[in-house]
Amino acid sequence: MASLASSLQCLKLPSSTFTNGSTPLSSLSKPISFPNTRKPGLVPAIRAMKTMQGRVVCATNDKTVAVEVTRLAPHPKYKRRVRMKKKYQAHDPDNEFKVGDVVRLEKSRPISKTKSFVALPVLKRNDLGIPMESQLPPPTA
Repeated sequence: MASLASSLQCLKLPSSTFTNGSTPLSSLSKPISFPNTRKPGLVPAIRAMKTMQGRVVCATNDKTVAVEVTRLAPHPKYKRRVRMKKKYQAHDPDNEFKVGDVVRLEKSRPISKTKSFVALPVLKRNDLGIPMESQLPPPTA
C-alpha cells in the first residue's frame, strides 16, 4: 500500500487536470445566476377560470343546475380550434333558473362533492341602465 502511494506521488500529476487534459468539475466556475428582478406583491397572481358563462341543460335537482360551458381550444393533433363542451354542477339556492337560461358561474368554496360553482344571472346589455339608441327619444331640431 505504501509503495503504491509513493509511486503515485512520484508521478507528480497536477491536481487541477486529468491525464486526458480535461479539468475536474469542481474546478469549473459555476454559471452566473441572475438575481430575481421580479418583486413579490407587485404583479397580481393569475387566477384563471374564476367565472364562466354557460347554458343550463338540467334543472331537475333541488338547488342544483347542470350548466354546459362551451369553449374554443386547439385540437391536440391538427391545431384547429374546436368547440369543447363540459358540464358543471352549480348551486342555485332559489331554484330560479330553467333549462335554456344563460347563467354565469362563479367559483366558490366546495358546496358538495361535485358542486363548487354558484349560478348567477347574466346581465343583458339593456339591463345595465344604459339606454340603447333605439330607445332614445328622437332628436329635436
